[in-house]
Amino acid sequence: MTGSLKCAFRVSQLKTMTCIYICSFSLLIFICTSTLAATDQAKAVWYRYYDNNGVANVSTSVSPDHIRHGYEALDRNMQVIRRNRPYNAAVDAQQSAQREALARQREQDLRLKRAYGSAQIATTKRNQILENLKKQLNYQQEQLQQLQSDKIRFKRQEMEYHRKGQAVPAQLKSNLANNTQNIESVKKTVESLRNAYQKTDHEYTDIINRLKKLESNQ
Repeated sequence: MTGSLKCAFRVSQLKTMTCIYICSFSLLIFICTSTLAATDQAKAVWYRYYDNNGVANVSTSVSPDHIRHGYEALDRNMQVIRRNRPYNAAVDAQQSAQREALARQREQDLRLKRAYGSAQIATTKRNQILENLKKQLNYQQEQLQQLQSDKIRFKRQEMEYHRKGQAVPAQLKSNLANNTQNIESVKKTVESLRNAYQKTDHEYTDIINRLKKLESNQ
């Protein structure tokens, strides 16, 4: 009798555990099925845009007209999942130009950092270059003054020959011609050095200011 009770209890316990396993498995299948259904439902199936007349156009793929007008992505129940703005060529071109400008600026900044390292180093470099140009400019100006003094002397000699009614010597004519050419040449050199000085000063001012700005942003 006792053995029969134990056997019946075990059978009942086994049935209970089986039912629990079956229910758990069924619940798991239901959850997975619901998740897949929700995922599948959220997947874009249709794409809709409205043309210039307000007419809805629906298709299963995105066309250039969708992009141009802007479109809505719809699920299988025609519910809106997401909206995409119309493509604006002018805005895109402007943004593209801005991105290119930023890229160029970043490249220029990297070159500046590699070339100078800091605003202080750039300032020192600028001062050295300007000092060298200033020395050259002073030398050329002294040469110009000397040539102009020589011209005055040669002209006086020429006038003296004319006053006496004598022919001007060939050597004096040569000296005057060479003097005139040298004066013009030195004048061009002085002008070139002045332009180089101003250009260098201007360029290094921009470089130094940019490096200072980069350093302040660090």
